[in-house]
Amino acid sequence: MNWCSKLVVSNFSGKTVVTAYSGGLDSTLIAVLLKERYGFSKVVPVLVDVGQGDEEIKIAEERADILGLDLVSIDAKQEFARDYIFRCIKSNGTYNEYPLGTSMTRVLITAHAVKVAEEVGAEAFAHGCTGKGNDQYRMEATAKYLAPELIVVAPVRELDLTRAKEEEMLRQYGVEPTKRTTSLGGDVNMWSHSMGSGQVEDLHSQYPKDYLWITAPEDAPNKPTTVKLLYEQGVPVDADGIKDPVDIILHLNKVGGENGVGRIDVLEDGIIGLKSRELYEAPAAKILIKAHSDLEHLTLTKEQLRLKHEIDRLWADLVYHGGWFHPFRRDLDAFIDSTQRFANGEVTLNIYKGNMDITERKSHSSLFAPELRSIKKGGFDQRTAIGAVKLFTIPFELYGEKGR
Repeated sequence: MNWCSKLVVSNFSGKTVVTAYSGGLDSTLIAVLLKERYGFSKVVPVLVDVGQGDEEIKIAEERADILGLDLVSIDAKQEFARDYIFRCIKSNGTYNEYPLGTSMTRVLITAHAVKVAEEVGAEAFAHGCTGKGNDQYRMEATAKYLAPELIVVAPVRELDLTRAKEEEMLRQYGVEPTKRTTSLGGDVNMWSHSMGSGQVEDLHSQYPKDYLWITAPEDAPNKPTTVKLLYEQGVPVDADGIKDPVDIILHLNKVGGENGVGRIDVLEDGIIGLKSRELYEAPAAKILIKAHSDLEHLTLTKEQLRLKHEIDRLWADLVYHGGWFHPFRRDLDAFIDSTQRFANGEVTLNIYKGNMDITERKSHSSLFAPELRSIKKGGFDQRTAIGAVKLFTIPFELYGEKGR
C-alpha cells in the first residue's frame, strides 16, 4: 500500500492500541491501518452499543470477522440513557436545536475504550475522526482526562484521507463500502440520527429518503396520537405505561417519528467556528425536552427559571464543545439537580403531522394558583396592591423629573 508513503507516521512496533470501532468506513479502515501503516503489534477494536440498532451492529461484526479483528463489544444503552440522556433532559440540552446525541456518545464510547486500554495494557488510543469535524475534540478531551498517559492516534486526520480515498483503500483489504440507499452517511444513536455532517453543501437541497425514523408530515396519520409522560425529579419514569429508560426513548422515537415529529434542519456553528448545514432527526428528544421544559414552567419559581434558562444554555454549549468532563459542568449540574427536586408531574401531549400540543399538566409541585391570580375570583384584597405600586413607581417618578 502506498497511498500515504510521503507522510511520516511514528512506528509503534511491539505496542498495543485500542480503537473506537463502529463498523463504519473510518473506523473499519483505521483498524487495518493501525497495523499496516503504524506498525502496532496488536489492535483491539471496541464496539459500544449506544442504540444504533441491530443492523448497524451486525455490519460492524461482519466487517470485524472479514478483517480478523478480535472485537470487544459493550452494551452501554442503559448507561447512555440514565447517565447522559437523562442529564440532557434535566438541562433541556440543545445546541442550535440539536439535542447533543453524538456529542454525548463520543464521550461515552471513548470512556469505555480507554477503560479497555487500561485492562489490556495498551499504550495508545485511536479514533477515526476527521480533522474538520467536532468529534476529534470530544474524544481526545475525554481520553486525556481519563487516561492522560495514552498516546492518541488519529489516522484519518494524520494521513489527510478523503472519503473517496478511504473507500478505495478499504476495497483493497477485502471490505466493500456499504452501498447506500440514501444520499448521505450518518451517525445513529438512540437519542439522535445525524445525517451527513459536513456533506450538505448547499442551503436548499432536501433529503427525504435519508430519514430513518420520521415520516413526512403530509404522510403521517390523519388523527392525533396522545402521549402521556410521567416525570420524577426531572427525568421520565413512565411513557404510555413503559418504564424502562431505553424502552421509553425507543417508544417515543417510533411514535413521534410515525407522526412526523423531530426533524431538525439548522445552520450550526461548529467547535472551530465554521458554519455548516446540519440535518438531524430526534423524535424522542423533541418530545421529552418539550414536556420537561413545560413541567419546569409549572413547578419552578420565576427566579429559578430565569437563571436556569441561562444555565441550560451554558450546559449545552459546554457539552457540544467537548467539555463533558470539565469541572464547570459539575458546577452547572449542581444547580440543575437542585431545581429538579420540584420537576415532578404528568404531561399529556397530542402529536399530529409534525406538531406537538400539550393538552394537560398535573403536578403536586405545581405553583399554578388560579384562586389567587384569576380575575374571576376574589383571591386576595386588591387594595393591598396600592402601596406596593406606589413604592414601585417612586424611582420612575425620579427618572422623569431628572430627564433620565
